[in-house]
Amino acid sequence: MGKNSNPKEKKSTGRKILTTLSIIIVVAVAGWFFIKFYYVFGSGVKAGELNLFVYKGYVFKTYEGRLIQAGYNSKNSNATIQSNEFDFSVKKQSVADQLERCTGKRVELHYKEYLGALPWRGMSKYVVDSVYSVENIRSVDESLPPMPIEAPELF
Repeated sequence: MGKNSNPKEKKSTGRKILTTLSIIIVVAVAGWFFIKFYYVFGSGVKAGELNLFVYKGYVFKTYEGRLIQAGYNSKNSNATIQSNEFDFSVKKQSVADQLERCTGKRVELHYKEYLGALPWRGMSKYVVDSVYSVENIRSVDESLPPMPIEAPELF
């Protein structure tokens, strides 16, 4: 009989391989989960009119908002006016309280971008963590000079 014919040694080697492979798989899945849902991919500031801010959800209630950014469409030669929508979530209660009073105003928001959304963090992969500024939007009447009123001619 050969040296390696002991059945206990074969079982021990098989268990070591299975255990090592299991640990590698668990660490790889945990690493993927962390990168997908907790790694901050990017951060920045967006400015625009706060169009919508709601508290919603079936199981996990979260604050969700929409920022409208006006601009020019440079994809064609006509340079038409377009609006971009920025959907975001809010985790901090202090930021949510501040944004609830800002619907219809121009705001600057600092956000963090994740690669995926978690239900308890919000429905968007963009999470706003602070408000930089809030301004009232000038109405059309304030931005245009007054029109002269002429008396109509009767005959």
